[in-house]
Amino acid sequence: SLSLSSLPIRVRPLTCTETQRGDRQVVHSLGNGTVHVSAARHNATFGFSTVFDAGASQEAVFEGSGMRQLVELAMDGFSCTVFAFGQTGSGKTYTLMGPLTQSESQPAAPGVLGLMQRSFACLLEQSRSHSSDLVLSASYLEIYNEQVRDLLSPGPPCALPLRWSKTRGFYVENQLSVDFESLEDIANLLLQALSVPPAGSQRRRTSAHALNRHSSRSHALLTIHVRSRTKGRGDPEHHPPTRVPQRSTRPSKQGTLCFVDLAGSERVKETGSRGELCVEANNINRSLLALGHCISLLAKPRGKRTHIPYRDSKLTRLLARSLGGSGITLMVACISPSSHCLSETLSTLHYASRARRVTTRP
Repeated sequence: SLSLSSLPIRVRPLTCTETQRGDRQVVHSLGNGTVHVSAARHNATFGFSTVFDAGASQEAVFEGSGMRQLVELAMDGFSCTVFAFGQTGSGKTYTLMGPLTQSESQPAAPGVLGLMQRSFACLLEQSRSHSSDLVLSASYLEIYNEQVRDLLSPGPPCALPLRWSKTRGFYVENQLSVDFESLEDIANLLLQALSVPPAGSQRRRTSAHALNRHSSRSHALLTIHVRSRTKGRGDPEHHPPTRVPQRSTRPSKQGTLCFVDLAGSERVKETGSRGELCVEANNINRSLLALGHCISLLAKPRGKRTHIPYRDSKLTRLLARSLGGSGITLMVACISPSSHCLSETLSTLHYASRARRVTTRP
């Protein structure tokens, strides 16, 4: 079994708004994976495997979080998942994808690319250096107001049914999967999913409020499907063209690498949300609460666990295998150092401390 003990923490810099407002920095990295929170009536220290402070580069996060090893495990046939979680505006989407301002005409600089793009590059590099046939495909969906929507299907995203079977577990029916062979292919898929179509509304829901100009209003799951088979003497390319190829007896490997960009937890009072934004916030918080409840129960010793309520939300249903099942999971906790966000920062750190105790059996 493997645990989530390598769960890293990332502390973003203070924003210009926070600095101008006079917010104090209450989160400090003490080295050796220790982070200290110091404020009035709050003085706590948390220990993790790694803490990336405000000066950490995107490359440092990729190398130091164990992401490269996760890519290799996916190629070996394992089901791997990467989470980014934390308060809205804490840097989750930036950690996974880099800046949201990138487009086909204005691509992001290599130095600010997130875990996704670096993982794609690593995956394609590994595929070229190994003697294996490799077929890569991607699927991309969001959970918005408890509806599952395909971000790669043509036209406006429509709700898809969530099913369950004994062999597959929970799965999305009629979800589109697209093959890709290069970095440009997968980058274009991501940009297509985040672009603004002629109808005028973004495919993945984002909105601006008091805490974040580009707040994700949905949970997004990008899954890379990796199918590989080692070439043997029974494969067609090892025979002259005049001979009939024999069926190869070498087994194939089918792994997945899933990136989960959770919508941020938020307090309606702080964000100033009204109307539709308020409904979205309530649905986001409800699904995050269900996720936190599952993690709290999974963190208990196996002999003391009760029923794990995966069915409480569509998010936990889709992540059931990643959380406490047959997969390998990396969780990156993103926090703000601002005194204004102290309550949410402490909540995220306690959440991460519980998640470290979860073990899976890949």
